[in-house]
Amino acid sequence: MPKKSWFSVQRCNSFREELDVLIQEQMKKGGSSSNLWALRQLADYMASHGSAAALTASPSNTGMMMVTPINDLHGLEPSGMVKGERLMRCKLASVHRLLDLYGWAQLSHTCLTLRVSKEQEHFLVLPDGLAYGEVTASSLVKVNILGEVVERGSTTLGIDLDSFSLHSAIYSTRPDVRCLLHLHTPATAAVSAMKYGLLPLSHEALLVGEVAYYNYNGLMEDEEDRVALQKSLGPTCKVLVLRNHGVVALGDSVEEAFYTIYHIQAACQIQVSALCSAGGEQNLIMLDRSVHKPNAAGTVGWAGSTFGPLTKSRLGEHEFEALMRTLDNLGYRTGYAYRFPVLLERSRTRREVEVPATVHSFQFEEEGVHPLPRQHPYAQRQQQEKTRWLNTPNSYLRVAVESSSKGALSERTMPDRGWSSGAIKIENSNQFVPLFTNPQEVLETRNKIRQQNRQDTKTAGPQSQVLASVITGDSPPSPDPAELGKLEPETPNPFNQLTDKELEEYRKEVQRKAEGQTDGK
Repeated sequence: MPKKSWFSVQRCNSFREELDVLIQEQMKKGGSSSNLWALRQLADYMASHGSAAALTASPSNTGMMMVTPINDLHGLEPSGMVKGERLMRCKLASVHRLLDLYGWAQLSHTCLTLRVSKEQEHFLVLPDGLAYGEVTASSLVKVNILGEVVERGSTTLGIDLDSFSLHSAIYSTRPDVRCLLHLHTPATAAVSAMKYGLLPLSHEALLVGEVAYYNYNGLMEDEEDRVALQKSLGPTCKVLVLRNHGVVALGDSVEEAFYTIYHIQAACQIQVSALCSAGGEQNLIMLDRSVHKPNAAGTVGWAGSTFGPLTKSRLGEHEFEALMRTLDNLGYRTGYAYRFPVLLERSRTRREVEVPATVHSFQFEEEGVHPLPRQHPYAQRQQQEKTRWLNTPNSYLRVAVESSSKGALSERTMPDRGWSSGAIKIENSNQFVPLFTNPQEVLETRNKIRQQNRQDTKTAGPQSQVLASVITGDSPPSPDPAELGKLEPETPNPFNQLTDKELEEYRKEVQRKAEGQTDGK
């Protein structure tokens, strides 16, 4: 997608919200189904293509591929949703789709949950019987800490209380946890069945960090089981290995939980492959955690440039945004709110001219007119120097400078430093009137010009007589020859009767008057 400014993205989001509100109003009024379908298609297109972080999808992904959109919550948030619940539903539904694409989905024994509200202790759960590839934001069920349904969602399915009992116990033990992801793939199930558990064989295993183990029997009904889970998990551990039942990742956010479960799956696959190849634990090289310290992505990092301000990002947030962009490009319409822009905005130079949004700076080439070639940088510098010289003051002073050798004074011409390019102060109304000007003559000339303007006698000059003999339909009728004799004769020119000698004497007389001489001298 081409680069967009922040203002264009905001306008796009505002337009999409107004379109959703319009659709909701038309549905209440019972509008035409075909019109509503067309508006819904437009709103879905804006939701998938209006994001600032979305990139251009490849041609292979733009075919006729039918994908159920993840974000099917249109219009304003319902009254039953708390602040930010829409985004949480989209995130959890997107994680289900990612697990389905990675091939980690299970039909049972797994559960992905998200804490919506700490005050009311409400959680989002996948309905029992719904596949991971079918999950949408509206299909998730909201339950309380006991597993009782608070909001059923868009399906008629219930939840698996046995699977949720483990999550309920962990949420009760760890109030700081917001998201739980339970993975039961062959690799994680195989590692959970090993006595030595997860071994530090790879970089992914070190990224997992502290690991807790718990003998899980499939149910969490007794209080003794909850106490044992609390002792095994501890206050800070983020990975819980359930013996023979896979792995559970704990996170302060959906991004962190998915980041952890992704590396757990990779570490378990590496461990299973290494054990199969080496023939036993004794033939493997273990990594020392005190020596090999991996850098977890998503900690405090630099934003903008190298010397820019610090910004905090949650663990795994950048990786999760990359996956959300991938889903959006595939047409899943995740509804994810991107925090970090991908496309780098071009820095503007000082000489760049701001072009208003209502016009464009592209000029079409006219036929027969060749565009001027771009000037060489040296020619541009010459033009700038010439412009600067023309703008300099043409005022100089003669300054007496004392010579260091003989002590004599010598005059030098130097530019007047007191000249200023600012506005000139107007001290009187006749400041710019030429010197030795007769005010009476100025007034007479002004009145004469005004009189000409009032009588409309002022013309642009003598008219051309080239087309005088051409007669057209709009030409005025020619005068009658009988009427020409009645017209008054023109005044004769007095200079036509003068000889060359008289004209020469008249010229000398005018010259003497100009020099201030009289006839008697």
